[in-house]
Amino acid sequence: MMPTMLPPNNAVATTLGDLQPGEKAVIKGFLSADSAFLRFRELGLLPGTAVALVRRAPLGDPIEFNVRGSLLSVRQHEAEQIEVEA
Repeated sequence: MMPTMLPPNNAVATTLGDLQPGEKAVIKGFLSADSAFLRFRELGLLPGTAVALVRRAPLGDPIEFNVRGSLLSVRQHEAEQIEVEA
């Protein structure tokens, strides 16, 4: 009997919203084509860019991260649409 293998595209993506304060990752891409993500790309959030989660607001939203020496805050639901490689 052959083992059942899931295709690689069924893997769960790690997102910026999954990171904990102090963790670093590299942006892989965006899971949404919303206009907000066009603005993020204009701000320098491009695939291959290193980011570090700095802190979360007391209620968890928004989150602040360091990208290219600048601090940027995004909502949790937006961070969940930014795929990263930890």
